[in-house]
Amino acid sequence: MPLSVAAGEHREQALIRHLGHAGLIPLVGLALLVWLVTPDLQPWVALALAAYAALIASFLGGIHWGIGWSQMARGPDGKVHFIWGVLPSLLAWPGLVMPPYAGLAWLGLVLIICYLVDRKLYPPAGLAVWLKLRFRLSAIASLSCFIGAGAL
Repeated sequence: MPLSVAAGEHREQALIRHLGHAGLIPLVGLALLVWLVTPDLQPWVALALAAYAALIASFLGGIHWGIGWSQMARGPDGKVHFIWGVLPSLLAWPGLVMPPYAGLAWLGLVLIICYLVDRKLYPPAGLAVWLKLRFRLSAIASLSCFIGAGAL
């Protein structure tokens, strides 16, 4: 592989890592903020945290639709990705209608489940290289939900 191609891949991977970590800013910030605001503002901050966590879970499911499409071109192996792709949204939705202390804990669990499923489904799809980053992002995201729930 030419050096310029390797350097380009390294830059792309660095960009993906930076964007992934930037996506944690609202989760971490809101988890801390729910501890710092007055009790009358906590429900609003908790709702913002829960909504963002649910969006992240939906995003994680959406990734599997892309994987499914790419695998479908090679055979029927993409079906499991399409099925799993809708489940994170369906699992996250109750977290938005539960009381915030329970909903945030539920969303933290959903994010862990998403990671565990990805640990199983990424390697056969040739995406095992991303599991280390996915673990870090998922750990911080779910911990942010649990920390936010602990303030309520």
